[in-house]
Amino acid sequence: MAQEGDHRIKSATFFTTQVDFTYAGDLKVFVDEEQVAAVEKAMSEKGYLDGTRMATAFNMLRSGDLIWPYVVNNYMRGKDPLPFDLLYWNADSTRMGAANHSFYLRNCYLENRLSQGMMELAGRTVSLKDVTIPVYNLASKEDHIAPALSVFLGSKYFGGKVDYVVAGSGHIAGVVNPPAAQKYHYWTGGKPAGDFDQWFAGATDHPGSWWPHWQRWIEARDNTRVPARKPGEHMQVLGEAPGTYVKVRV
Repeated sequence: MAQEGDHRIKSATFFTTQVDFTYAGDLKVFVDEEQVAAVEKAMSEKGYLDGTRMATAFNMLRSGDLIWPYVVNNYMRGKDPLPFDLLYWNADSTRMGAANHSFYLRNCYLENRLSQGMMELAGRTVSLKDVTIPVYNLASKEDHIAPALSVFLGSKYFGGKVDYVVAGSGHIAGVVNPPAAQKYHYWTGGKPAGDFDQWFAGATDHPGSWWPHWQRWIEARDNTRVPARKPGEHMQVLGEAPGTYVKVRV
């Protein structure tokens, strides 16, 4: 969009997002040429990666929390799992299109082409330096998928000002942390440059959710209010939330 002179987007907010994959976290144990080739072969049969395979990979990274307690308590002891809203959301896995997933694994995890200015999209070479709009770059302190260090290092590749913020907890709970819960902390500091440990040691510790901090950040750029959209106003309503698809068993 920057290369084409399209300036409709005035700011960007990234949640636990990596643009540089030098320190890409635990998922790298599943990413080498042999494993990527095997995934591509499996995807070629149906044209997508089944969501359960993606979910299993993430669960295996934290098997002590996400697999074995359920084997012991639910299977061996016959107990019903306790209601946990984030895990319900986490269980709603999504299929990945074969072309999209293959492109992502190779260009980001294997070859780290995005941050190096070598990734090609729609016939153009993408450069993060072209992104000069303000960026709010949120990391999570205990994130094992997009480590805070990885998000920190990725901040330097953007062409404009980056506000780097570290939330407490992990990849999901660190982001989904409403202020009313009064949970965790978040850290803010100066420019995300130099040594990450030094940056974090000098950062300001704030109790609670990072949401109000982001709210002030975005309102400082534009505090225009618009009426809330009504479901069904422009598109046909297919059913009541959360949708009939959640009741389908495969």
